[in-house]
Amino acid sequence: MFVRKVLLLAAVAALIAVVLSACGPQPTATPVPPTAAPTKVPAPTATVVAPTAPSAASAVLSIYQATLMEKEKTPEVSTEELRQILAQKSATVFDARPFKEYAISHIPGVLNVAPKPGVPMSQYVSDVAEIGRLVKDKTAPIVLYCNGPFCGKSKRLSEELLQAGYTNVRRYQLGIPTWRALGGVTEIALEGVRYVMGGDKTAVFLDARSPEEFKAGSLPGARNVPLPDVSKAKDDGRLPMEDHNTRIIVFGRDSAQARAVAEAVVKNAFHNVAYYAGAFETLK
Repeated sequence: MFVRKVLLLAAVAALIAVVLSACGPQPTATPVPPTAAPTKVPAPTATVVAPTAPSAASAVLSIYQATLMEKEKTPEVSTEELRQILAQKSATVFDARPFKEYAISHIPGVLNVAPKPGVPMSQYVSDVAEIGRLVKDKTAPIVLYCNGPFCGKSKRLSEELLQAGYTNVRRYQLGIPTWRALGGVTEIALEGVRYVMGGDKTAVFLDARSPEEFKAGSLPGARNVPLPDVSKAKDDGRLPMEDHNTRIIVFGRDSAQARAVAEAVVKNAFHNVAYYAGAFETLK
């Protein structure tokens, strides 16, 4: 009997020990990384970049605001800037080419001076002393131009002006070819008219005066194209529609009339157009 009680108590104690063991803290299992299944790569997410304002250097310029951005001692001006300079007369602008080129076709409102003595034509440069007679203040703004990006005349003259003490010299290095290409009209001097009439048999002379004035007398071979007739002249043979490179010289009763017709012709895609700034009486 006694033995049974002892065995019963021992069984109860063992049961209690098992229960207490189950209710106590459990050991943490160490995770084992999977070896069979491939690692799943998360899908890429789009990165949103906030737009930023363009810097001054990266701002888009129109062709009228462009320059060659050359690394020279003197800065450049754009076509738009040159137009403003001429309109405001805020600088003295010099055509740095020989006089004959200037006489045949130059940007209206610019000046030309004699060449530097003793310099070969291949190294042509205007005479700084002549410029000094026209611009006595060496701090006054000066702008130079010649025959476009590959022309060295304005560069050579700018360097000589700097050496002579001028401190405000700039260049329109795009030059007269770009001026024409961007719709700029040019002016021809009396000497230029004589040269073209004697040597360029393909040139077209347009008389901007009224039909009545034209019938009363004009230049030999001239065509009468008053301002209202410019568009019609493209279809009736008065304008050279098959060769828009043709040299066109416009003259009229006065400078204003000739220039108005010349500018209208330029706006019809003719880019080799010059007007005579004098009166018809002088040509006659």
